[in-house]
Amino acid sequence: MPLNIPKNLPAIDLLKKEQIFVMDSLRAATQDIRPLNVLVLNLMPIKVTTETDLVRLLSNTPLQIELKLVKVSGHTPKNTPIEHMQEFYIGFDEIAHNFYDGMIITGAPVEQIAFEDVRYWRELTAILDWARTHVTSTLYICWAAQAALYHFYGIPKYELPSKMFGVFRHRLSDPHLPIFRGFDDDFFVPHSRHTEIRRSDIIRLQDLSIIAESDQAGVHIVMTRGGREFYITGHAEYSPGTLDDEYRRDLAKGLPIHIPANYYLNDDPAQGPHVRWRAHANLLFTNWLNYYVYQATPYKAEDIRYLGEL
Repeated sequence: MPLNIPKNLPAIDLLKKEQIFVMDSLRAATQDIRPLNVLVLNLMPIKVTTETDLVRLLSNTPLQIELKLVKVSGHTPKNTPIEHMQEFYIGFDEIAHNFYDGMIITGAPVEQIAFEDVRYWRELTAILDWARTHVTSTLYICWAAQAALYHFYGIPKYELPSKMFGVFRHRLSDPHLPIFRGFDDDFFVPHSRHTEIRRSDIIRLQDLSIIAESDQAGVHIVMTRGGREFYITGHAEYSPGTLDDEYRRDLAKGLPIHIPANYYLNDDPAQGPHVRWRAHANLLFTNWLNYYVYQATPYKAEDIRYLGEL
């Protein structure tokens, strides 16, 4: 897909080495195509890694996408150079008057902090409210999913006795949903989190549908508003080495951590990861872009405010 991203974004060179096609803003400007406008609110501390993971998946359809990276003003990341933030990220106030076809809000390493105690909570909730009237369809990933479900529906998060860490088998509740077009009967997804949302809290609300879950990892994908919002607890976007990096980082810090389940070949870190989620990750993002963004968004962006359920 011709993915229109800032010309010098580090993800471009990283993905070209993987033979993944991306198009920078200069080349995209020569195509006479109305691109899909997609925002990414990146709350992760190491921005480049998350950017690369998402661009890898967004670049797998024939649709042209113009991607914008957004930051919250109430937080300065410690693990990303300030020069990178200044060159590639914009503040929410710069785009609040616009309308967008799609939006992705990432997780953040604040899940063990009460929602209201997160430094940028007030700004984030303002963005969540804005997205409901200014974005055709939004993906909330990991902590962002928990935060949005809490903000919109009052669904709490619960501390887990140990970190949910590994790659787990999932099943679909309705394989005919367009978001699952091409999926197998079961599929694998990486998880890495200390908290969970519970099925019992979700099924009490008619507006919410659990559309994918796992016997081990619990609720995975919740859909509402006919697909205008998806709440995803796992990390389909993870690259093959992400869980390995997290595992070795926590070991080096002396933190309590177990080998990620179902991840290493023969459960042996020395043998490296055994990737079982890449195909379904690509399907998930491709289907979202096609069926819930491209085919649902109005021709005039400002008409998004009048959309009901898809």
